[in-house]
Formats: sequence, C-alpha cells, structure tokens
Amino acid sequence: MSDSHEAGYLVVRNHEEQYSIWRADRELPAGWSAEGTGGTRQQCLDHIDRVWTDMRPLSLRRSAGV
Repeated sequence: MSDSHEAGYLVVRNHEEQYSIWRADRELPAGWSAEGTGGTRQQCLDHIDRVWTDMRPLSLRRSAGV
C-alpha cells in the first residue's frame, strides 16, 4: 500500500461517542461525523487508543450516572 493511500484516513465518531476510522476520500456514513483528526491509518488508530478510554456507549454511561 502506498503512502499516499495510507495517509487518507479520518477519525470519526457517532452519537454514542464510539470511534472508528474512515477513508478521507469517501462520504461519511449516516450517523457519523469527522472528529477532527486525520492521517495514516495507524495514526488514526493510535489517536483512538488515546482518547477512547471508556468503550461503553454514551447512553449506557449516562444511565449509569457517569
């Protein structure tokens, strides 16, 4: 895989504050928005590892009083 292909990813987040990566050259799927971080696939995955510390969906965290 070339570096130009590898550099085209975005970190995306849904309404439940769950994270994923998405190719920057594709339209975002319904329910997901760009979180503001982009780079290589690995850079995006590393960012998600740093910021997504509670994997529970937002609705579950709210119901648990967190």
